[in-house]
Amino acid sequence: MKPVPEDTLYANRHDHLVDFEFNEDVARVFPDMIRRSVPGYGTLITLIGLLAEQYAQPNTLLYDLGSSLGAATLAMGRRLPHHDCRIIAVDNSMAMVERCRNNIAEELSPVAVDVVCADICQQVIENASVVVLNFTLQFLSPEDRLALLSNIYKGLVPGGVLLLSEKIIFENPQEQALQNDLHLSFKRANGYSEMEISQKRTALERVLIPESLEQHQTRLTAAGFSHQQQWFQCFNFVSLLAVK
Repeated sequence: MKPVPEDTLYANRHDHLVDFEFNEDVARVFPDMIRRSVPGYGTLITLIGLLAEQYAQPNTLLYDLGSSLGAATLAMGRRLPHHDCRIIAVDNSMAMVERCRNNIAEELSPVAVDVVCADICQQVIENASVVVLNFTLQFLSPEDRLALLSNIYKGLVPGGVLLLSEKIIFENPQEQALQNDLHLSFKRANGYSEMEISQKRTALERVLIPESLEQHQTRLTAAGFSHQQQWFQCFNFVSLLAVK
């Protein structure tokens, strides 16, 4: 197994911080970055594979939108009982796509996978039984989120599901303060310095725009999903399952 490069992108002081982007520097250290930044991420990926196993329908497509290095794609491919399915992994970062393709090529799986470099808002969704948005919606402008979810809903077959994971904010100030403190403690426990935490927060301020659980639920309903439920939470990171 290849060693995972350590995330030191914000370990030194930056005189001028630019907005966070999924470039080659981020792609190189992304496995370490997300492991140390998103509590429960490894468990979440495993559970996505289990949910795909349950909800995938024969001869349908599964989409991983904002696939990054392909963690969710690989988890689904390992569990799918229907080998006539195909997974479409989509990301708009060529640095991520190239590494994702390499990761997929190293996997011995009977399930076909297409890795596409494209804007997920322009991606055609069709004949889909499972669609994954794993910490992806939060990077879109709030004005574009309903249109994407509506497009996903239209492209799902009856009984198809959307697996949506997001960092959330809380309407209760005390709960927001507690969950924020717990998340910061998680980062510190994983070796991030106060400077790293502060600089990355600044870089993400205009890029990652979180919303409340209630806002996500209301939008899913507006997109057409009549049934939805929360199936995972670790601090201020939540996963929802929405069924067509």
